[in-house]
Amino acid sequence: MLHPKLPSPGAVLRKLLEEKTVIAPGVYDAITCLLAQQAGAKALYITGAGVTNSQLGVPDIALITLTEMVCHASAIAGVSKVPIICDADTGYGGTMNVVRAIREFENIGLAGVHIEDQVHSKRCGHLEGKQLVPPEEMASKIRAAVKAREDPSFMIIARTDARGVAGLEEAIHRAKLYVLSGADCIFPEGLESKEEFALFRKEVPGLLMANMTEFGKTPLISAKEFEELGYSLVIFPMTAFRMAAESARRAYETVLHEGTQASILDKMMTREALYRLIDYEAYNALDKEIADEVQKLSKEKK
Repeated sequence: MLHPKLPSPGAVLRKLLEEKTVIAPGVYDAITCLLAQQAGAKALYITGAGVTNSQLGVPDIALITLTEMVCHASAIAGVSKVPIICDADTGYGGTMNVVRAIREFENIGLAGVHIEDQVHSKRCGHLEGKQLVPPEEMASKIRAAVKAREDPSFMIIARTDARGVAGLEEAIHRAKLYVLSGADCIFPEGLESKEEFALFRKEVPGLLMANMTEFGKTPLISAKEFEELGYSLVIFPMTAFRMAAESARRAYETVLHEGTQASILDKMMTREALYRLIDYEAYNALDKEIADEVQKLSKEKK
């Protein structure tokens, strides 16, 4: 919050993508943003599932609104020193809803968003029962997004969920249309093997983004392997969320069953480490600086 925002986060992200495959860990609030940056992340991904699950305690089925997501993403962007991509679900409606969504997300300082071609209400990309909008409807949303952005470097990423609904050939067909419609990057969701990722890369031009989530339809593939396959961006959306949720569950069980946290102190972040993470001293220093300046002004007035 105390550091200046990136003047053009989309441009920063595009520069990174030119250099090597970028790993974008998933974050779902401001503290996980700080933790990811501390670990060395050069770019971040705001997970729609993580935000929905953590803030509303409900499934990722488009229950979170544009206003809620923008508000939450704004808090994350406010402490980030690196470019951020955000999950924008289906664009929150039709083409004019997409226009508003792009303006809102760009205004809070994000580097880009991805929009998917599922119907509303969408489902997790690795679950059954998904339905798709016609490819032309999705193409219209992409055109709307391109026209809505003010900074041409703001990235419009088109996600297709066609693999799990109509097969890989349909996913490739849609991806090509989305590229022609102006998408800066294509995100093929739910591919089921390295061979499928390789074929998609062969058939679809431009930048490609891969989702390396756990316990889904995609096998575990390393970022290095994705780089060899020709993918420019790899997200790990829910890895930290799942780790944090499991750690929290064990902490609550320990306190409730043992009546003390003594046995898990060594697994906690210390008070000092937390204060360093949130830069507590910088806020104290700024508060003192302001107080000293006001005191000096008060003396000069007398």
